[in-house]
Amino acid sequence: MTAGLLVVSVFAAYPQNAEELLRAVDDNEVFSTIAYDGEMVIEYQNRRYVKTVKGWGRGNTDSFIEFTNQEDRGAKYLKTGGRLYAYSPDTEKVMLISGHMLKESMMGSDLSYEDTVNNDRLSDRYAAKLAGTEVFNGRECWVLELTAKSRAESYPARKLWIDKQNRDVLHTELFALSGAKLKEYTALTVEVFDNRRFPTRYEMRDLLRKGSRTTFTMRNVSLDRPVADSVFSQRNLGR
Repeated sequence: MTAGLLVVSVFAAYPQNAEELLRAVDDNEVFSTIAYDGEMVIEYQNRRYVKTVKGWGRGNTDSFIEFTNQEDRGAKYLKTGGRLYAYSPDTEKVMLISGHMLKESMMGSDLSYEDTVNNDRLSDRYAAKLAGTEVFNGRECWVLELTAKSRAESYPARKLWIDKQNRDVLHTELFALSGAKLKEYTALTVEVFDNRRFPTRYEMRDLLRKGSRTTFTMRNVSLDRPVADSVFSQRNLGR
């Protein structure tokens, strides 16, 4: 065994501090800016729908998503100033999405509006506890149990399976205050961008929707590069 392999093996086997481990996850997955081309494949009640998008984000304050597939072309979503707006090309109107509507499905997918635009650090929002180790899809993982610090969180509790070798979040379970499991997230592809490991393909399952799952793929991903202010303006909604 080489010295490098020895270091990795010892590092992977050594028990991790839960808060430090969660901060390492945030360092990989929380971006300052992002731009991407996306594909959303929705499978629901034995039917399959494919939607394509172009997306941009900046911190947790600004995001812009525009649908480009034929059926939804021109539908746009803008998050700015703490509010989320939707533009419909059919009505040519802008609608504010707020309150319980934020928890509703985006375009019939297993992702809620909140799921698609949230870029907050988990370590700021949740207290973490190391629950042990398990194997997930053949990979040795640390298991973290997260409890929300604020009652305003959409998911009061989460459970994460984190790859011991590379700190990828392979699987997440999202829970209601009652303890009922609401959704499951599974990372399918993780790519490296300037020493950052970032999930570019994942599956989300809304367990309240029988026989449903959504696979989201990001291509041409650009992380932590400048994005023009004009992208996140309300003028961009109606163009």
